[in-house]
Amino acid sequence: MLAYPNLPSLEVLTDYRPKIPLRIFTADGFLIGEFGEERRAVVNIHDVPDVMKQAILAAEDDRFYKHGGIDYLGILRAAGTNLLGGGKRQGASTITQQVARNFFLTGEKTYTRKLYEALLSFKIESNLSKDQIFELYINQIFLGQRAYGFAAAAQIYFGKPLKDISIAEAAMLAGLPKAPSAYNPIVNPKRARLRQQYVLRRMHELGFITDAQQDSALKEPLIVKRELGDYAVHAEFAAEMARQIAAERFPEDVYSRGMRIYTTLIKAEQEAAYTSLRKGVMDYDRRHGYRGAESYLDMQDMKSDQDEAIDEALQDIADAGDLIPALVLAADAKQIRVYRKGGESITLTGDAMKFAAKMLDDKAPPNKRIKRGAIIRVQKDDKGSWQIAQLPEVESAFVAVDPRDGAIRALVGGFDFNRNKFNHVTQAWRQPGSSFKPFIYSASLEKGFSPNSVIADEPIVIPASQTGAQAWEPHNYDGKYEGPMKMRTALAKSKNMVSIRILQSIGTHYAQDYAGRFGFDPEKHPPYLTMALGAGSVTPWQMVTAYSVFANGGFKINPFVVREIRDERNQVLARSAEVEAGDESIRAIDPRNAFMMDAMLRDVTIYGTAARASVALKRQDLAGKTGTTNEYIDAWFCGYQMTAAGCAWIGFDQPKKLGDKETGGAAALPIWIGYMNRALKDVPIQTPQAPEGIISYGEGRERSYIYAENAAKERPAEEAEATPLPKPELDKPPSD
Repeated sequence: MLAYPNLPSLEVLTDYRPKIPLRIFTADGFLIGEFGEERRAVVNIHDVPDVMKQAILAAEDDRFYKHGGIDYLGILRAAGTNLLGGGKRQGASTITQQVARNFFLTGEKTYTRKLYEALLSFKIESNLSKDQIFELYINQIFLGQRAYGFAAAAQIYFGKPLKDISIAEAAMLAGLPKAPSAYNPIVNPKRARLRQQYVLRRMHELGFITDAQQDSALKEPLIVKRELGDYAVHAEFAAEMARQIAAERFPEDVYSRGMRIYTTLIKAEQEAAYTSLRKGVMDYDRRHGYRGAESYLDMQDMKSDQDEAIDEALQDIADAGDLIPALVLAADAKQIRVYRKGGESITLTGDAMKFAAKMLDDKAPPNKRIKRGAIIRVQKDDKGSWQIAQLPEVESAFVAVDPRDGAIRALVGGFDFNRNKFNHVTQAWRQPGSSFKPFIYSASLEKGFSPNSVIADEPIVIPASQTGAQAWEPHNYDGKYEGPMKMRTALAKSKNMVSIRILQSIGTHYAQDYAGRFGFDPEKHPPYLTMALGAGSVTPWQMVTAYSVFANGGFKINPFVVREIRDERNQVLARSAEVEAGDESIRAIDPRNAFMMDAMLRDVTIYGTAARASVALKRQDLAGKTGTTNEYIDAWFCGYQMTAAGCAWIGFDQPKKLGDKETGGAAALPIWIGYMNRALKDVPIQTPQAPEGIISYGEGRERSYIYAENAAKERPAEEAEATPLPKPELDKPPSD
């Protein structure tokens, strides 16, 4: 026993510190992301259900609580079984030996290693209790799919906590330690089933389960999770943002020390944003027709329509949320028969195949036609019936914030994170179009304008001498001109000519600097008259920040997605520095300005281009602005209620025309409405109170406001043919 004193210290066992991944949660405690080499959830032995303990003992070491680390009876039994069977079929490693091997030794099969394993087992048994050893085993053992420990495996394979697993599920998990790859129910479901049956038989032989329980477990269908990225809610873009923040702050051990990040997301609102964005994108996609088969699979070597090769081929094609890959087995003008990834044959007829009808025709392009071997997508409709769908080419983004403190309540950076990880909320610089007009209008209020100032909606030509390039002849998006009109009406109808004349009057340099108050980058908005039509560059993150200024009475909040980071002991490591609206140190604009802009932006949602919002949500306290860029390249809607501000965008990553009539009101507004329908569900209707220093006149829809100091300078609009504008200030662009 000269080797015994040289055995390693058991400190790694007595002071057990497993690698626990970084986990990210919503504000209300739902897991949305997990990052780390090892997927592990440490569990106390007393919290492990008896059925799991019994299944493990039956599969691995039924005499665990009786032997001293080495099971001599087990060795003799295994030797006899192997002798009779003609070869090595059964091992006799105890749970203690497996703990020794996992923590201290390699997997090499030598007599020296076996000796050390036995000696270590004796040392472990003499220093730790049986429950302590069993707990180490339950938490440390590798079970496939990067899962370490049974608690993690229960979540990964079955999507449920360990305490909720059934006898059948426990037997499946208990069968994994012997050979995690061979008995993996995702990769090898048939072999996993055979191993599960063996474990159930052993549990019955040992008296752990009754005849009825064994029969029931054998009949129970096992629903194994195939998509390992499934969490309580789709928030992949926000989870990635949180991961980056933590990795930058704690680069050394961010993925192994069990840190927990609590974001500001609210589960129900995130779900609403995700669902609404995908519906908006899919509705747009269906409006523009079916593009044909995604690809083709060579089926010559497949023996039948139930061939395992079909499952294997489909397994390599990623799902995109509820857009499931399917292989066409047969297709004609009356029906399409497909094999869906996951093992189900579906027959599509009537309305279910109408969307793809033109690709069933003999005249359809050969590389797009739906025929045997074609890979397509299927999706369930609102009634739960399968229909043909397709992966959309267009992209989208949505972000919502609490304008009172900047907490991000929902964030969807694109249609599908697994397909395109580019976060369009924070990274996509796009032209805002008319959704930028409110900031020009806000600037004009500081120059003496009011909502009832009358401005001409008439064609305008900016000569080449004033542009430094060529003459510019802008037009209204609908091609209609209505003559002199109030500013508030012009904003509601999104009149381009009025916005340009306002910008002419206040000066482009002034407007450029003023927009900086809302968080825009001045250099991204060159001081030309095209700024009036939103020709600069913004991100959805900037836009929701800017609209929050109108929502909260004039304060520039800084949106944040991580509220706090905690360590493995639940101690706070970092917390966001929150500054709330009302703190005068973050005031961006005059409270009177914010109030008047709110009144005008509410007109947009009641009478204007976004009137659909008030009708759909049955509220009169919504405010916002549609945005459609030149040639229908980008579509926006940014808006708010006093408690929630949101911004929706839709467009192509490689900018191109969305299509005629694909305006912000048609393409983006429905996404915003879908989110707000949930976010404002229990929120009472409320509008801001007029601040001091403001004078109102008129009643009802004609009611308007003006700064008190400007009241004497402006006659009521109904008495004036047109309000004289300040002398225009035209800024020439560089001559080069």
